[in-house]
Formats: sequence, structure tokens, C-alpha cells
Amino acid sequence: MVSLSTAPRSTATVHRVRPEDAGRMRALRLEMLADSPLAFLETLAAAAARSHDDYRRRITQASHGHTLAQFVAEPGAGKGPLVGHAGGTVLPEDLLTTVVFAVYITPERRGTGILADLVEAVAAWSRAAGRDQLMLEVVVGNDRAVRAYQKLGFTDTGVRVPHPVVPGLTELQMRRTA
Repeated sequence: MVSLSTAPRSTATVHRVRPEDAGRMRALRLEMLADSPLAFLETLAAAAARSHDDYRRRITQASHGHTLAQFVAEPGAGKGPLVGHAGGTVLPEDLLTTVVFAVYITPERRGTGILADLVEAVAAWSRAAGRDQLMLEVVVGNDRAVRAYQKLGFTDTGVRVPHPVVPGLTELQMRRTA
């Protein structure tokens, strides 16, 4: 396990999404896409066009089971908008690795330890499912994200892949033990 003692103390509570989080998750998703459009596989317009029922269905799917999970951070009192998100999934071609996806912290909460808490929630879920590796991909040039993940024990594998949505962009792969 990676020591997170150097990370600042988080000011949020992290939990696995629940169906009742759908409205707040929709708001966070729209914020994510507006703030960092290159980091996610969906456009702001497409996400805004999805119905509340679609968000609830997706959140319900991610609220249980061992192949897909989403974790959210909410303010310490559990009130107000969500302030962070991280998901985890498993790919059929690598059943021992959890892919960490859609990681986002609201700008005013970055650097507060929420990233570490979200990644650890995904790691704990991964270990419970019998997967001992975490993998994620970051757009080449997003040095702040790379440094943040390195602080959490991720290392650059040297693997580069084309961005799945934006032609001409490349992502770098990072891994760590769950």
C-alpha cells in the first residue's frame, strides 16, 4: 500500500455513488466537462442532453458490483454539491487490473487530499474484487495531473496511446499497485 501521509488532509467524505446521488452527479459531470473537456470521453453537449433517468440508471449500475464503480467526494457535512469523482472498471483483456477513469476534483478543492481519498477508494474496491493493479491514462502535456498521480505512487509505464476521442492527442499510461 502507498503511504499517503504527505497529502494534505481532505475536507470531504468519499463514498461509492448511490442512486440518490444522480442529480448531484449530473451537475458534477457537467462541471467536469466544462472545466476539462479533453480529459473525458464525452462532450458537454452530449452530457447535458442526457436525461435525469439516464444519469440515475448509470449511477445505479456503478453503485454495486465488482466490474464498475464510481466514487464521489462531498463536503465534510455531506451537504451541497459534489466536489470530486473517480471511477474504476475492469477490461476483459486484463482481469487483474482496475482502470481508473473520470478523475476530477473541483478547482477550489484541488490540493486538499481529495484526490488521494478518491484513488484509495478505487484501490480498496479493486483489492476487494481481487485486482491488485491500478492503471490510468493522462493526456500528454497535463503535467500537473502526472505529478499528482506520481505523488500517489503511480509511475509512467512508457506506453503511449492515441486519445480515444481527440485526433492528434496522445495519452500516457501510469500504473501502481492497488
